[in-house]
Amino acid sequence: MLLSDRLKSILRGPVPLSAASPAVTDMGRPRIAAGSGKNEILRTRASRGLEQFVGSLRELSGLAILDLGGANQENVNFITSLGHKFYSEDFLRIFQEIFAGDRADQSNPSRIEYFLGQVLDYPDEQFDGVMAWDLLEYMEPALLSAAIDRLARILKPKGYLLAFFHSDDHMDTVPCYSFRIEDPRNLQVCEYGNRAPSQLFNNRRLEKLFQKFESVKFFLTRECLREVIVRK
Repeated sequence: MLLSDRLKSILRGPVPLSAASPAVTDMGRPRIAAGSGKNEILRTRASRGLEQFVGSLRELSGLAILDLGGANQENVNFITSLGHKFYSEDFLRIFQEIFAGDRADQSNPSRIEYFLGQVLDYPDEQFDGVMAWDLLEYMEPALLSAAIDRLARILKPKGYLLAFFHSDDHMDTVPCYSFRIEDPRNLQVCEYGNRAPSQLFNNRRLEKLFQKFESVKFFLTRECLREVIVRK
């Protein structure tokens, strides 16, 4: 392992945070194809997917929850306030660093394995829940399939995955979002530009994507997002 990779592994390592931990800087996500230089547009809206996900955590404590959107203070505070362990990965930043917009490279088995080793290098069945937000939608089919398999592997039986997908399969561009948990039923949605979608998914394609999981539920939002809650 290269020294830089070793340092990255140490620094990003799965360090559970408690509610009393020092403030975590909201590193945010890169402004992909924003072009206009505009600031983030922030709004709050209800989220049925989040409500279902949080509901699965309510009666338990000490669960391990992975946030693939990077660590922001709102999400850290919320998850740890429920008595759970918070882990985070800056999934999108690493995705962009490794693939740099090269779609063909996302079919390269060695590159796929390297990427998954950087962002999802965890023991089998470590997590009770994973918040993937809209990040799975950035990937080409081969990489996405491998990522779903890895997520299924690191989730515990009966664990939940929360993911968002744009529902209009005729869109040429889709907004870039980041998500902050305000309370058990509401999300702060940050919009910061647009990008060309790698894939768009209808219900049938999503059911096929998660066919190895026990159940899949969909909730349609006013942003034309399908909120998907998946149970292993």
